[in-house]
Amino acid sequence: MIQIKHPFGHCNKMQEEMIAKTPASEKEFNELLFSYGNASYLYHSNANLFTPNIEDYNEWLSGLEPMVKKAMEECGFDECLNVLSITRYVNKKNDIGMDEYVKRLMGEQNFASHKNIVNNPK
Repeated sequence: MIQIKHPFGHCNKMQEEMIAKTPASEKEFNELLFSYGNASYLYHSNANLFTPNIEDYNEWLSGLEPMVKKAMEECGFDECLNVLSITRYVNKKNDIGMDEYVKRLMGEQNFASHKNIVNNPK
């Protein structure tokens, strides 16, 4: 069962349909993958609780590789507001790390199972 549901019903429906068609040997992997992905989506969506400001943007830019930084500077502040790495930066700055957020949603055991499957492919 997909433990963490996506906020959009049509996404949940597609995920459940895929799980129903998945061989039993792959069900756990896919259920954990969807749960993790949905929790990650929620993590980045919740970054809007902390809207990045120009100070956040400049701090974020300072940590980027030179070529990426140049490209993001060319995009400008407004265009970068929806870039996942800045939302993650803002969440972390506000003490909401992605791993801890996802682990809280999934539970320690499911989070550890997901990490184990991802880090130790067959």
